[in-house]
Amino acid sequence: MSDFRRLSDNVLASPQISLDDIATAKSEGVALIINNRPDGEEEGQLEGAAVEQAAREAGIQYIAIPIGQAGFSQPQVQAMADALEAAEGQALAYCRSGTRSTFLWSLAQASKGTDSDTIASAARAAGYDVSPVRAAMDMLAAQAG
Repeated sequence: MSDFRRLSDNVLASPQISLDDIATAKSEGVALIINNRPDGEEEGQLEGAAVEQAAREAGIQYIAIPIGQAGFSQPQVQAMADALEAAEGQALAYCRSGTRSTFLWSLAQASKGTDSDTIASAARAAGYDVSPVRAAMDMLAAQAG
């Protein structure tokens, strides 16, 4: 059962997806799946290559921007911003719980100059708390502005 949560008009976040979720994503207009989970993080986890193959077979683009224990870096934020900008339709970002995907989306939005309060409100409505990355969001938004 999919647990896609809307962050914006064109971005969804989700906990770990299954192969069945890819068909659901396709039916909901997802054109890009963004994997923010490193392979091997948890025993029994669906590997990125399997998600990529199933996504491509369904006509959905796929990109991996893994966020591991080292945390977030500027190249990852930029890769997320670029992927979302290039997406030709809705994007679905996933990780173990959806939190890292939401954090990365938040940072990417802030890097484009979106107001941090607006970002935080959208994340909260989807069930995510971005306060752990709020200072970084504020910094990125100020640099963009």
